[in-house]
Amino acid sequence: MFENLSLKLDKAFQTLKGQGKITEINVAQTVKEIRRALVDADVSYSIAKDFTNTVREKAMGQNVLTSVSPGQLMTKIVNDELTDLLGGATSPIQLQGNPAIILIAGLQGSGKTTFSGKLAKHIKSKGKSPLLVAGDVYRPAAIDQLKVLGEQIGVEVYTEDGSKDPVGIAENAIKHAKRNANNVVIVDTAGRLGIDEHMMNEISNVKKAVQPQEILFVVDAMTGQDAVNTAKAFNDRLDFNGVVLTKMDGDTRGGAALSIKSVVNKPIKFISDGEKMDALSVFHPDRMAGRILGMGDVVSLVEKAQQNYDEQEAQRLQKKMRRNTFDLDDFLKQLQQIKKMGNLKDLMGMIPGVGKAIKDVDISDDAFKGIEAIIQSMTPLEREQPDLIDGSRRKRIADGSGSSVTEVNKLLKQFGEMKKMMKNLNKGGAMGRMNPAAMRRR
Repeated sequence: MFENLSLKLDKAFQTLKGQGKITEINVAQTVKEIRRALVDADVSYSIAKDFTNTVREKAMGQNVLTSVSPGQLMTKIVNDELTDLLGGATSPIQLQGNPAIILIAGLQGSGKTTFSGKLAKHIKSKGKSPLLVAGDVYRPAAIDQLKVLGEQIGVEVYTEDGSKDPVGIAENAIKHAKRNANNVVIVDTAGRLGIDEHMMNEISNVKKAVQPQEILFVVDAMTGQDAVNTAKAFNDRLDFNGVVLTKMDGDTRGGAALSIKSVVNKPIKFISDGEKMDALSVFHPDRMAGRILGMGDVVSLVEKAQQNYDEQEAQRLQKKMRRNTFDLDDFLKQLQQIKKMGNLKDLMGMIPGVGKAIKDVDISDDAFKGIEAIIQSMTPLEREQPDLIDGSRRKRIADGSGSSVTEVNKLLKQFGEMKKMMKNLNKGGAMGRMNPAAMRRR
């Protein structure tokens, strides 16, 4: 996501490298490269031009402090303008009402139904009791998909077999929610192949009947400027509250994310970057601007870690590390926790400076599969005491995991080195200082 744009913006700032001050000439060169980078990212020329004109105006006449280089100053200006272009401030979803009603709209194939499931899981994690409503009366597969997702995340799905009346389904679902203490109703509507007048009238009627607190327009980020044009057409009819960008983990240049706020004047509320039910993030314009400019996004990384953080388990591991009894079973559990956090390359890209370093590195989500298979082929005793693993055991583990003895040896060697490092940290008292309870006391 935004990888090419990040590289091209970085190249634009190189124009100012070594420059002692900002001048009309070096600003003009930098701004030209920034505009080209935005257009290449599928941002419309008019938006790219307005953006760079603003950057130029703010850059000219700026006095560069001795502690700040022209390149750093330009990066700060572009960061501020990117944040504004992406929406400025975070726009939270509104859940007032009893129940709060959320209407999901979008074209067919944009990922509406999957997003509905993800949103229900997200809202459930906030202590709410959501109800999913299968309002797509034209595509039986959509109803079945929603049922599967609902079962997967433990959320009830309201359906009416044989009904072809989406307005009636939505109204009945709200009555059902009130009877069953569901305080949020998420209505998944039928997708459209295009701006179909009949279908637009239908969703307008659903809106009029249920008076939703939120209307979210779901759009496929990979469609670029087409996504922006579609959003405008839907907004003209529905006056929706916010945008959801899906498939942000695909080969997207980012044009939709960068343009949509300027065109429809509605905020991006969520981004979806994977098929897993927890692959949904609240959209923060300032954090996204930082990631685009290679500054990382440590706050989001910490939040993802906290979502998958089990305090009791962390304290148990802390004690094992301090006693130097951390074993391969514990290591396996930690790998599985990391996998729950999302796409590995995206996670690493949130660390400042790392995104650029790994731009050409192919990091698969299956990167840990081989390690997991090797550990899972060991007996409980072998995981607890790796020193017991002799040549014959290594051969058995390799055969059982579909790997080679060399790969088993490599894992055992790396684990041994990690244990030595933990032992040295214990000697220096670092493990004690890392104790979560001690850190909270500070």
